[in-house]
Amino acid sequence: MHYYGDVYRPPSEAYSLIIQVTLGCSSNTCTFCSMYRNKPFRIRGEAEIFRDLEECRAAIPRVDRIFLADGDALVLKTESLVRILDRIAALFPECERVGIYATPKDVIRKSPEDLELLREKGVRIAYIGAESGSDTVLRDVQKGATRAEIIEAIRKTEDAGIATSATFIVGLAGPEGSEDHARASGSLISEAEPSYAALLTLHSEPPAPLYYDIQSGKFRRLTVAQSLAETRLILENINVTKDCVFRTNHASNYLALGGTLPQDKPRLLRQLLRAETEGFAPRPYHRGL
Repeated sequence: MHYYGDVYRPPSEAYSLIIQVTLGCSSNTCTFCSMYRNKPFRIRGEAEIFRDLEECRAAIPRVDRIFLADGDALVLKTESLVRILDRIAALFPECERVGIYATPKDVIRKSPEDLELLREKGVRIAYIGAESGSDTVLRDVQKGATRAEIIEAIRKTEDAGIATSATFIVGLAGPEGSEDHARASGSLISEAEPSYAALLTLHSEPPAPLYYDIQSGKFRRLTVAQSLAETRLILENINVTKDCVFRTNHASNYLALGGTLPQDKPRLLRQLLRAETEGFAPRPYHRGL
């Protein structure tokens, strides 16, 4: 079994078997992200991937979930992904779900038939980094996708029967752009209606360009109070008509929230307001900051 460089996965894939089908990210332009800056992008050979799968089968008695890494495994041609998924099905018949990172452009390049085939072959969830619903913010952070493209990608994935988990970053627009970022992110979730919507809080490390902007004072991070207010404004602007699991359970978040929209929206807003007015204990990640 071989892993190359740092390996990342969503919180909900904590107990999944992680298989690298790509190394790095094919885009790698987002100014806030340092995850794959030191890892040249390449697609791993199928024989190499199959060897990893076979070694895992020999060593692990039961695998319920598999996550295909790195940054955007959906960039692979559909026929290549199908061969990998067929190998997974043969080796791990007990596997209930395969998850995958996907960029909006990855999804848009696939036909509806491609996505439906991947669903039939075991892909049950795709994680899309939306980051913001504001075209201004998306342009500033060099996301490489517009608001309209993100909405199209989420709807297209959901229509194919694959659940979408869309992530947004609290604080990505700084104090000046906070309101636009929050309102636009909430309305994007309302329009796209992903199965899952998750918020992270901005945390940038070198060599991400935004890290150096923060250090120089060119970009200002939100305070804890401003982060909570932005989170509340995002939530206030989410109006979905089907169930959407809402989470702020990433380690970067100051306050962990969880519920299903729309029914849990009043409770979540009360929790936020209580934290803003009465205070709350910081999560371990933020203690001492």
